[in-house]
Amino acid sequence: MSKKKQKTNSSRNDSMKIQVMLQYTISVIAAAALIGGAGVLSWAVCTSRIWYGTEMLYPVLTWIKRYLFIVYAFLCMACSMLLAYYFIAKPFRYLDAVVQASGQLAHPSEDAIVLPPAVHSVQDELNLLRERALRNAMIAKEAEQRKNDLIVYLAHDLKTPLTSVIGYLALMQDEPHISQYLRERYTGIALDKAQRLEDLINEFFDITRFNLTTLTLEKESVNLSRMLEQIASEFEPVLAEKGLYWQTEIAPGIELLCDPDKLQRVFDNLIRNAVNYSYADTEILLTMTAEEHTVRIYIKNHGRTIPPEKLGHIFEQFFRVDSSRASATGGAGLGLAIAKEIVELHGGRVWAQSREESVAFTVEIPGGAKQKHAAG
Repeated sequence: MSKKKQKTNSSRNDSMKIQVMLQYTISVIAAAALIGGAGVLSWAVCTSRIWYGTEMLYPVLTWIKRYLFIVYAFLCMACSMLLAYYFIAKPFRYLDAVVQASGQLAHPSEDAIVLPPAVHSVQDELNLLRERALRNAMIAKEAEQRKNDLIVYLAHDLKTPLTSVIGYLALMQDEPHISQYLRERYTGIALDKAQRLEDLINEFFDITRFNLTTLTLEKESVNLSRMLEQIASEFEPVLAEKGLYWQTEIAPGIELLCDPDKLQRVFDNLIRNAVNYSYADTEILLTMTAEEHTVRIYIKNHGRTIPPEKLGHIFEQFFRVDSSRASATGGAGLGLAIAKEIVELHGGRVWAQSREESVAFTVEIPGGAKQKHAAG
């Protein structure tokens, strides 16, 4: 909760306390005035003239005159106790209402929580928590559904490459005299299918690791410029397969305190995503700039524009822009979610933009980046 919000709530609570005390004081004064007025009126009636025993009111007035002060004291005490009980019990009634309303947070519904006017500030807070719980429940439900769909998809697709590998190996075993050309061809296909099988199994491991472990950072000073150049170089063969090529603008000598292994995974996931969804024979732009306290990495590829309604979910777990099971590029939908978590653990942020058949990812990481100039 922000300091401004805490200050507002504190002001509301102070105002409520003052209001309750004011109500109590006014009630006590009003009760005392009413009882006192009745007593003065009774005394005035009793002493206004001489009452005779033969008159109808004589016994009553005599009793009032004799016990007036006792009755007055008793009434004052009774009213004070009743008022005290009312104002002391009132907070407990509010507390009961708040406790009952808090129970609704365990199973939040669309219906708003309604409390007495005196505790509207608590009502507002509980409704905010209720709305947040509803959002979190919806997000968790959607993520779970995507995960279940993905596991079904992976389990189904494991059969295809495995069947192909077994089929081609069995064919070579049953036909030992096939030509060298066919043997090499069958071996190549079996190897491709085996690699696809390995990719699918790795996706299963990614799902398990992402859900069962908490990411922790092991920071050290890293030459980020050299890391990005090395990653770009390692991706050269992958780009070449699709006719892609690099356009790099990496500021030299940038040092950053970070977890190099996890940050490398971020860039690997973002670049792999760019490669998978790029049009053939297009460039991928990779830039890095450094300001006084921030490093900014920008990766842009030319590919199909991502609709705004999907762009807002692109960093969610198990979300895949192309939900088709036949997609050769579709992974588990964890790469971007993991990248976002790692960047945020470094105190940074990552976001995506897509327009005019291009997709761009921007990563900003704070941490006192500095540029090291080579000695002349």
